Amino acid sequence: MTQILLPELGEGITKATVACWHAKPGDVVQAGDDIVEVVTDKATFNVEAPVSGQLETIHIDEGKEGEVGGILGTIKQV
Repeated sequence: MTQILLPELGEGITKATVACWHAKPGDVVQAGDDIVEVVTDKATFNVEAPVSGQLETIHIDEGKEGEVGGILGTIKQV
């Protein structure tokens, strides 16, 4: 299982809010696909799937805040 992590988004940014998941658990995703959109007070960012596989779990739901380096979800490689 591979974790989808909230990446570094810029200097001084430590948190971001999940605006929209582009996939739901069970969906097949490809490495590099935009899988989740996050927003900060300065910008909106897309987070890409780090590997191809099946989105297994979402750890941070839409509208909830996560910390940089935190787990957004997991992908099961198939």
